[in-house]
Amino acid sequence: MVEEDLETQVCMLQSHLDGMIERVQRNEATAKRFQDMEMRLLSLNSLQELTQHILQDVQLAFSLDSLCLVLSDKDADVKQFLSEDGFHFEDYSNLLLLSDVNVFKSKLGLSHRIMLGASADVLADEFWPAGATKPAVVAILPLVRRGVCLGCLVLGSNEEERFQPAMDTYFLERLSKVLSVCMENTVNYEQLRRSSLFDTLTGVNNRRFFEQRLQEEILRSLRTADSLTCLFIDIDFFKKVNDSFGHQVGDLALKHVADSLKSQLRSNDILARYGGEEFVALLPTATEVKGKDVAERMRACIESSPIEILDGKMLKMTVSIGTSTFVVAKAGAHKEVAGEELIKVADKALYKAKNSGRNKVFSGGEVEAEPLSNKAAFGAA
Repeated sequence: MVEEDLETQVCMLQSHLDGMIERVQRNEATAKRFQDMEMRLLSLNSLQELTQHILQDVQLAFSLDSLCLVLSDKDADVKQFLSEDGFHFEDYSNLLLLSDVNVFKSKLGLSHRIMLGASADVLADEFWPAGATKPAVVAILPLVRRGVCLGCLVLGSNEEERFQPAMDTYFLERLSKVLSVCMENTVNYEQLRRSSLFDTLTGVNNRRFFEQRLQEEILRSLRTADSLTCLFIDIDFFKKVNDSFGHQVGDLALKHVADSLKSQLRSNDILARYGGEEFVALLPTATEVKGKDVAERMRACIESSPIEILDGKMLKMTVSIGTSTFVVAKAGAHKEVAGEELIKVADKALYKAKNSGRNKVFSGGEVEAEPLSNKAAFGAA
């Protein structure tokens, strides 16, 4: 009898030990996933990269059924930063940008604690895409830095036991803090980057500089009656480059394209990175024919100069280009012309180049300056 009791106790202890070992192994695996995630997050350099990584990789890394990133965006700065870098909002319905920042205080409270439980109990409608089915349970991670709520990350699961109020939140709290630091750093970096006049990656001018110079060049054309041609340039299938080879190769490709485009321009021409994989160029005094000729040289230069990426493998790039030309029949008083009109015409031509098979140049034609009548220019007699 004693032997049977002892054997039973040994079996129970062994079972308990096996359970402990299994839990330790699970915790080690979880810790490894979190560590890998943290290192990846800390290595990202832009808000676009950070946002895409959160929306795509976090869900896969932790086998979540759903996920939603909600960011505070009172002044629409985050939306502008992402737009300028070519972020495809239509591909990410699980990214929400809220202009009403008070909703975070009212729904998350002031303690900024992680909220766990059934989505019906803890998940506010403001923190989930409209019309999307909510998961069974959620973990809501507040993103807070220096007392300011930057947003929240909602992790969703259809396994009801996955996120329960009584569970340990150590790993989730750590992830929340790392994400908060990364989000603050990248937003600050984007603000600093845009306060400059140069794109740090490609070494050419940025969009802010281009928009300033565009209006200046239009005014100069009105004074001198010289033509002004605008080129809108887009790298073909650039998303596939990032998806297939990673962002480092994508950055290398952007730099290569910028250098190739610049090599075809005169010293007084203006080249800028407009956003993402888009570039724009201004050619003062260039007619429509001359502008299209320059665009064709750009296209041919990039097509004929692939770049070496990995183990001697060559990556071939192509671009599509749309052009527009501002023309002034005679110097004198004219109605005010917005630079956006010239860009709009070139962008429409680029759209045609894309739809016709890419790696092409299309001209959008001329935008004519409209002169003021004598009465409008000098007032009624």
